[in-house]
Amino acid sequence: MNQVFNTDILKGKVAFVTGGGTGITGGVARAFAEHGAKLAITSRKEENLAAMKKVVEDGGGECLTVAADVRDFEAVQAAVAQTIEHYGKIDIVINGAAGNFLCAADQLSPNGFGTVVDIDTKGTFNVCRASFDALKESKGQILNISATLHYLATPMQIHVSAAKAGVDAITRNLSVEWGRHGIRVNGIAPGPIEDTEGMKRLLMPEIKEKLTKKIPLQRFGRIEDIENAALFLASDAASYINGVTLVVDGGSWLLGTSLM
Repeated sequence: MNQVFNTDILKGKVAFVTGGGTGITGGVARAFAEHGAKLAITSRKEENLAAMKKVVEDGGGECLTVAADVRDFEAVQAAVAQTIEHYGKIDIVINGAAGNFLCAADQLSPNGFGTVVDIDTKGTFNVCRASFDALKESKGQILNISATLHYLATPMQIHVSAAKAGVDAITRNLSVEWGRHGIRVNGIAPGPIEDTEGMKRLLMPEIKEKLTKKIPLQRFGRIEDIENAALFLASDAASYINGVTLVVDGGSWLLGTSLM
């Protein structure tokens, strides 16, 4: 992690990243910094972002940390305003803030269901809406982190499946409505990605080997796989790609592989 960041495909871009301190979205944020982007990363608690800020700045990058709960539209507006005040613009928005836990539908409380939908779906909308004027000015882009859970059915994940289906709908609708403003809106749907907090909590060790054998590429994904997909979608190489949620799962959803 002590490498010197290189500035190339995202040089001069400003990326506003929710959930950018850890996990998949943290990896994407770091990769964007490695390729020249200036970062603003958000979390409900600013101290949760300190480690990523240090990684970015130790590599020669720029990283602003901003406390904001994506469920609170006014807080999101303030975080966006602070980013613009600091950097002068926003070119890329990455929606990665998410909540998850395993729970059977007949045991899931309305509050538990609503909390995940509020973070994932409502939070994604809040950030997109709050960023619209800045993205319209920069002719920027949005990248929403989704999932494959809702493509078929995943037991004990009804809350997240519903939330991510909503995220995919936001991606498609905004790509149509905001495309005329020069704003591209795309998504990434990761499959099973190892070495993430979510996978540690959601996947029991005894079934990992069994699930791996069901994945066509015979391995779990790595955070690097999502980073590379995000870099492509954010680059000029993807300038005519709009309204797409790119599945990065080794082909596993096609066979209906489940966490259960």
